[in-house]
Order: sequence, then C-alpha cells, then structure tokens
Amino acid sequence: MSRPEDSLLADVHYDDTEARKYTTSSRIQTIQASMTRRALELLALRSPSFILDIGCGSGLSGEILSDIPASEGGPHLWVGMDISPSMLDVALQRDVEGDLFLADIGQGVPFRAGSFDAAISISAIQWLCNAESSETSPAGRLARFFNGLYASLKRGGRAVCQFYPKNDEQKKMITSAAVKAGFGAGLLEDDPETKNAKIYLVLTVGDAGVKGDITGVVEGMDGVDVLDSRRKGKTGRGEIKKGSKAWILKKKDQMEKKGKVVKASSKYTGRKRRIQF
Repeated sequence: MSRPEDSLLADVHYDDTEARKYTTSSRIQTIQASMTRRALELLALRSPSFILDIGCGSGLSGEILSDIPASEGGPHLWVGMDISPSMLDVALQRDVEGDLFLADIGQGVPFRAGSFDAAISISAIQWLCNAESSETSPAGRLARFFNGLYASLKRGGRAVCQFYPKNDEQKKMITSAAVKAGFGAGLLEDDPETKNAKIYLVLTVGDAGVKGDITGVVEGMDGVDVLDSRRKGKTGRGEIKKGSKAWILKKKDQMEKKGKVVKASSKYTGRKRRIQF
C-alpha cells in the first residue's frame, strides 16, 4: 500500500477535497480520538495545561483537549499548527476553540521558549522524513523540528508524538533526532506486530536538579525502549567512544551474531599498550 508522504507534500495531499474527506470519515474520527486519548494518558497531565498540537489538521484532537473534564485534569487550552491551509480552513469552519497557525514544522516551531506545558502530535511527524526539495534533507527537517519543540516546552514538560514509521530505519532516524535535540525519549508500541500497531514517541524535557531527562511515565512499561543519551555516561551525544572497551565488545558481539569467529575477551581487551623502547 502506497503512502501519501512518499509522493506528495502534506499541503498538496491535503487539499480541500482530502481535508473534508479526512474530517468527515467516522473511521478516522474514531481512530484519531483513540490515539489522542492515549497520548493524553502518556502525558499524565494533572491540571489544565497549555498544549501545542503539532499537525493539528482540522482540529479533531483539539476538540478532545478542550472537552477533557476537570476530574481528568482538563479542560486544556491549545494552539494548533499545520502546513495545510485546507485543513486549517476546515478547522475554522468547525469553530474549534484553539488558536491556529499555518506553519511547516520542518522549518521549526516558531514560539517563544518555554511557552507550552506539553505537546501532542497525531500521525504527522513521519512527513518530516521526506525532503521536499534537493535543498532540504530529512535530517535537517527533523533537527529543526525537535530543536524548536524542545525550546518551546517548559522545563519538566512532555510531548507525545504518535507516528507511522515506514521501517525501523525511519523509526531510528526520528528517535535519534529527538535525543540529539536534548529530549529523553521512550518508544511505546501498542498492538505490536499487528496491522493496528501504533507507535508513540514519549519525550521529556529535563528539570534542573532532576537526574536524567526521562520520567517514570514510560519506565516499567512492557514493550518500551527507553533512549536517554545522558544516562549512558559515555559521550555527550549518547555514543560509545570508538576504540573503547565497550565499543570493542559491541563490535565483537555484532560479529558473533553474524556467525563470525572472534577472539575471546579478557581483562586486557581495549587496554592501551605501553610504548616499548
């Protein structure tokens, strides 16, 4: 099955016809509502908050944010940004309660630092993995987006991005870009290995005085891969230093898994030799 992001830009794909079709589909409304509520569960907001809705479309998720009862920590105020004028036009016609901005998230998140308590994104950030021209790149678009998002959130803030990666390489590219921007990141997959699988990238912004940058939201959950570069204690970018003992052991393990014969490790593995005269 073809993916629209492989052939068209988001603002081209979601023209007037597609925007109306998307918004009026009862199936899409049900799925969107389910994923938005799941994202809110992972955000674990305990009081009314100011939320950025990334790729807000016609405001389907925003309506849920506005309708969260006080008993569940709401209602929330929200701002939505989207690249499709047609989607935002439908949102205006539906008289949603949030403020709306026409913007390309691949060019950054144009808000003052620390503006938002939290952010959500439903089925949007995979579009960043496709360059719109030879002058741009997926890596650059992802970096601008996550750097801008990190800055726009308050310290201690959270973001949850549901997305549909094409493959494991795309999943890794998105998550790595978030970690490089400074986020603590956890990947959660609902209904894994089924056609209904849903992947959520849970992001946290560290507080001064808080160890690491990942909260207890995703820790301990089944099927969660926690990625937090600063908790590894190796390099500032979360990478193993080339030539170190850990790097050598990792390479040996990779070679063994490929069926190759490697020398046994010992206490001397990775140790520098003295210069002999």
